[in-house]
Amino acid sequence: MARNVVDEPSEDLVANAKRDRAERRNPFARIALFIRQVLTELSKVVRPTRRELLSYTGVVIVFVVIMMAIIYGLDFVFATVVAWVFGNGALFG
Repeated sequence: MARNVVDEPSEDLVANAKRDRAERRNPFARIALFIRQVLTELSKVVRPTRRELLSYTGVVIVFVVIMMAIIYGLDFVFATVVAWVFGNGALFG
């Protein structure tokens, strides 16, 4: 049975934040605290493996090629219809 994983801040982080909020720090100390917290959160990020990254890239490229083909087809059909309606008759000439 799968566990529900909740993204809760660690108690250490919460305690530090409460302590830091209690003692008003100067602007440089607050910026340093913010950067430390950002780095802490970035260390929790799960990065894709090389194989996953290549797979995702392939999926995106295939999707873009399919969308380009659909748009090209629709553009060709609409251009042909407009050329026929407005009497040119020939699409490219």
